Amino acid sequence: LKTYEEMWSLALVVLALVIVWMTNYAYKWKNPICNGKLPPGSMGLPLLGETIQFFKSQTTFDIHPFIKERMTRYGPLFKTNLVGWPVVVSTDPEFSHFIFQQEGNSVELWYLDSFMKLIGQQSLTSNTGAIHKYLRNMIMDHFGPEKQKEKLLSDMENMARENLSIWAEQESVEVKEVATTMSFGLGSMKLMSYDPSKYSENLKDKFTSFLKGLISFPLDIPGTVYNKCLKDQKRAIRILKEMVKERFYSDKKHGDFLDVVIEEMKKDDPLFNVESAAYFVFTVLFASFETVSLAITLAIKFLSEHPSVLKDLTDEHDEILKKRENVDSPLTWNEYKSMTFTSHVIDETLRLGNIAPLVFRRATRDIQIDGYTIPAGWTIMVCPPALHLNPEKYEDTLAFNPWRWKGQGSNTASKNFMAFGGGMRLCAGAEFAKLQMSVVLHFLVTKYRWTKIKGGEVVKTPGILFPNGLHIKVTEKI
Repeated sequence: LKTYEEMWSLALVVLALVIVWMTNYAYKWKNPICNGKLPPGSMGLPLLGETIQFFKSQTTFDIHPFIKERMTRYGPLFKTNLVGWPVVVSTDPEFSHFIFQQEGNSVELWYLDSFMKLIGQQSLTSNTGAIHKYLRNMIMDHFGPEKQKEKLLSDMENMARENLSIWAEQESVEVKEVATTMSFGLGSMKLMSYDPSKYSENLKDKFTSFLKGLISFPLDIPGTVYNKCLKDQKRAIRILKEMVKERFYSDKKHGDFLDVVIEEMKKDDPLFNVESAAYFVFTVLFASFETVSLAITLAIKFLSEHPSVLKDLTDEHDEILKKRENVDSPLTWNEYKSMTFTSHVIDETLRLGNIAPLVFRRATRDIQIDGYTIPAGWTIMVCPPALHLNPEKYEDTLAFNPWRWKGQGSNTASKNFMAFGGGMRLCAGAEFAKLQMSVVLHFLVTKYRWTKIKGGEVVKTPGILFPNGLHIKVTEKI
């Protein structure tokens, strides 16, 4: 009996200690240490934080409910906890712009661990300082304005003509699928002269599947989206490693971006090995086609739903044809630069679509803002949709209205427009993407007409947009 009572007493003591520890842990979780006053907000449940609410999907173009509800409750700056990391979310234009300018000073690039596991620690997105600048210049030298004038414009025209003629031969097409095929075909050819017939697995399929798990709940167990995403990423990297190795030991030049990477690998002090080169190409390829195919899909969706926009866009491109001696002449750089309303359509598509809706940085030292302190080590998440759908800047924010950009020129980045990021991380392919969209729209509205057969549902999480199910019937103009 005495032993039994002693066991119960010990159990009660252990239970009491566990309760005290858990209570203390919960208190520290909800009240993080800070040398000042933290922004308002909630840290959610211990361990989970507010991760589940964050990953909920939506079917509108509005600001995600997770962000919008907290903006209403706490204001433009609030704290939360995602996947175990303390986060301050910024929906304020001035502070968001400030953060982009502070990389290398008070902030550094950062992504969720689950995301970094997918894109690789040695990819373009994870490099900083001089290395990032060097890699960015490599891309700009191959895909920048001079190359666009010399060769890329012609290649994009051939791409558009060929793919649109294929669309017109089919009973109907699912726009996202065929836009992805088109953009991936161009991107993979310019990057590495990719020939799918040489490999047992199709690289495009791996990239497409990879996207679906890119910003998913990071549960790496069989059957989850994230687990399948990891498997597809590994298969894609394996294919790219084969290509890098094959090219490294070959003297044949292809005139593509992989040639540039291989030249770097053969230097006395190379920046890449086989694995890091594969991850670098993986990141550039993903960035070169996915955002463009999403934007093309959304542009076609918006044009289908707004006849007045389509009319003004068509008029602009018909006017280009009228000024030519031969209407079938190739597009010129000056003609591209004259596409003012086209640029407005693209900017409005990017503003409303919010294709890159989350940008992460990490504070390297305490940051003071409006009486609040963001502690060193905390993540800062900039939310472009909150800026693009700000009623103080954009009237009738959810309306597709390209005319709102009249007189503002072609936008790449500003305090209120961050479709391509900002600061030193401004997307190196921003103008490449706009050129490709402009070329596709030119041939689509001058050579073809289309009918929307099925509208499709736009599904969004805080990090990824899926405009699936938009089917159109494309026919040649007579």
